[in-house]
Amino acid sequence: MKIFGIAGFSGSGKTTLIERVLPQLTARGLRVAVIKHTHHDFDIDRPGKDSWRAREAGAAAVLLSSDHRTALLTEHRDAPPSLASLLAQLPPCDLVLVEGYKREPIPKLEVHRAATGKPWLYPDDPHVLAVASDVEPGSEIPRIDLDAISLITDFIQTHALSYPTA
Repeated sequence: MKIFGIAGFSGSGKTTLIERVLPQLTARGLRVAVIKHTHHDFDIDRPGKDSWRAREAGAAAVLLSSDHRTALLTEHRDAPPSLASLLAQLPPCDLVLVEGYKREPIPKLEVHRAATGKPWLYPDDPHVLAVASDVEPGSEIPRIDLDAISLITDFIQTHALSYPTA
């Protein structure tokens, strides 16, 4: 499997970009997974449901399964998981798009919008290989227009890093 990061500050359009690139990657015959990091606490479970009750009672993990999908709810009571441990949990795929995880040493495309007022990531991160932005970055780093989805898809496919699988 190969991995490629999509990094940027909140509101820059990372999820929208992934949403636009995914159909092109799958049309090229790739099986793609996405790992999304969030700084917010979240729960896809509902209070009172059997799975919620099992977690509340102390289960380290609960796996929900139906004929259509599976969800593994894992409690991180001691420490957050590493990106490597998350990658190891994925089913077989050709490419993993990693949203967030700005500090991970993986090849990345920085998504940047002038309207956010946030600084660029690339000057401090040698793993940012290019930027997808609505403005010029003002340096030698390659820039791809945010709406050039085919070019962005090509870039991701070309620069994704092979990740060892177990």
